Amino acid sequence: FVQGGRPVIYEPSVSAAVIFFVFVGITLGISFWLGRKATDSKGYFAAHGQIPWFVNGVAFAGDYLSAASFLGICGMIAFYGYDGFLYSIGYLAGWIVALFVIAEPMKRLGKFTFADALDAKFQSPGIKLAAGISTLAVSVFYLIPQMVGAGVLVQPLLGFPHWAGVVIVGVTVIMIVVTAGMVSTTWVQFIKGTLLVIFSAILTVMILNRGFSVATEEQTGLRTIAFPDGVPEDWTRFVDQEDKWSNFIRFKDESNRIRIFTQFDRDTDKGRETWLLEAQYTSTDKDGTVFVNGEPKGKKKGEPELHPVGHISKLPGGVDETGPLGPLSFFSTLQESEVVLWGSEKIKEGDDQTTTVYFQKPTLGSQVLRPGEHPKFKGIRGKDFIGKLNFLSLMLALFCGTASLPHILIRYYTVKDAAAARKSTIVGIGSIGFFYVLTLYMGLGAMTSGGMDVTNSNMAAPLLARSMSELLFAAISAIAFTTVLGTVSGLILASAGAVTHDLMSSYLKIEMDDHEKVRVAKLSSVVVGAIAIGLGILFEGMNVSYLVGWAFSVAASANLPSLIMILFWKGATKEGVITAVVVGMISSLGWILCSAETMNSVFGFTGHAGFVPFGQPGIVTIPLGFITLVVVSLLTRKPEPEAAA
Repeated sequence: FVQGGRPVIYEPSVSAAVIFFVFVGITLGISFWLGRKATDSKGYFAAHGQIPWFVNGVAFAGDYLSAASFLGICGMIAFYGYDGFLYSIGYLAGWIVALFVIAEPMKRLGKFTFADALDAKFQSPGIKLAAGISTLAVSVFYLIPQMVGAGVLVQPLLGFPHWAGVVIVGVTVIMIVVTAGMVSTTWVQFIKGTLLVIFSAILTVMILNRGFSVATEEQTGLRTIAFPDGVPEDWTRFVDQEDKWSNFIRFKDESNRIRIFTQFDRDTDKGRETWLLEAQYTSTDKDGTVFVNGEPKGKKKGEPELHPVGHISKLPGGVDETGPLGPLSFFSTLQESEVVLWGSEKIKEGDDQTTTVYFQKPTLGSQVLRPGEHPKFKGIRGKDFIGKLNFLSLMLALFCGTASLPHILIRYYTVKDAAAARKSTIVGIGSIGFFYVLTLYMGLGAMTSGGMDVTNSNMAAPLLARSMSELLFAAISAIAFTTVLGTVSGLILASAGAVTHDLMSSYLKIEMDDHEKVRVAKLSSVVVGAIAIGLGILFEGMNVSYLVGWAFSVAASANLPSLIMILFWKGATKEGVITAVVVGMISSLGWILCSAETMNSVFGFTGHAGFVPFGQPGIVTIPLGFITLVVVSLLTRKPEPEAAA
């Protein structure tokens, strides 16, 4: 990654672009070819219920393994270690609920949408309205991280800006959904699910074969400067106001350049010494001038050409490299090593300038492989009760949210019977579980690959592939892009079904024949796709896996209580179901919008503590949905005829 004698992270790749357009072309070709089979509503929304159970099972994996799974989880593991893998555990565990509770009843009760199952007993327009709005809310929340992931991928592939990638994937997905509906969506998800698992396995084998090696300063592009005898006298030390940034030491050197370091103690052959590591440093003013370590890089506002990073600083036994490693020795070796992780802080330098410092954090491998190191998971091992609640809330949302996602639930209508629904769920669990094991290797491999982008955790897996092979990078990036296509097409199809079948046909009682329903669904797909494009551009820079955690919370709070209680409690009433869906949806959305993360990352209120004690609402809003349904159902239950007599 050298351009003009300086290492940079992104360069457009011709081979990657070619493979990318081949993948997109094949995907659209399949869609147009299968479009002939989607002439009526049953074909458009449910593929006539004729998808083979094995194909549907792999399509489950293709639908579920979204940008959050491939880009977000790998990125979180690469930046924080084992904590990112906790998302994988939560995502996979949720399929137990889908297998043992949801699969067969969904097939028996429904026809096209999630609302069909809720309303099978009551035939209530109000349930259709509430469930339809809930489907739209969850789908839009889930669409945001997929579109963010699309924009992330296009930058190194084609050299386009983030917004261009979002527009490309949005337009492509709209074409897929409009042309053939569920038939093309299923086969696109089947193909991309298969390819994603296969190429992730190939990448994992290459990681194990490469092993670990201690990076040189030439490879890292950064200088590690030790001052055991003290800082040079001609360097001036800055003291930050109120000592707010005590983990940084800022100097002006003999050339009057600002230099920023992080300080830590390290054991050496001479004993314990204090070291200073030079940090990557960007400074953006109103004119958009960007500096790296104090040196101007031109007019690229918000897109500094930072050095690729991520390396091992110490290996057990003092060796420089390990050679090939086995699946278990990979972890035991890493545990005894020292890894350089990265963090960042923003420092306001007045009204018109903000400095971002990306600093190195030499970290023991044993610390990388233990939970509770991610800033949002600190409560696992600490005494902070609120932190523990936030973590438990996230895990509860991931566990309960899978069986509540509209685009997953509608896939049960594409097979012929309840037995096929159960078997396809088992195939999906096997495919998804195997992939999530691979994410741990890929994330840790990216952490030590020397090719990470400190400004974007979502690019860890593609840049890992690029550090090994340009061709592999092309294939992985193209597959990741089709991953986004498959998931987004499923979400838009679920939204179109909610608008057409639940809101217009069932609630508003608009008379439409099959052809009119398909036409309205296609128009709805265009509108939802346009909204997804706008939100994907707005939420640029946020980790996609973290965003998906919010979508799971909304789904679990709004949908799961009603679905569970209808299946297992005869006392549920239509009023209870409607109220539970509305309360779960509004409370979870309101909690998220009032959280500190939203205040800081979305609304731009830097340093705002939020109006709720923690960010993940599931531990409050999921029980609230159940309680609401039970209370309202008891208040509105009509007396049995025998009791009345």
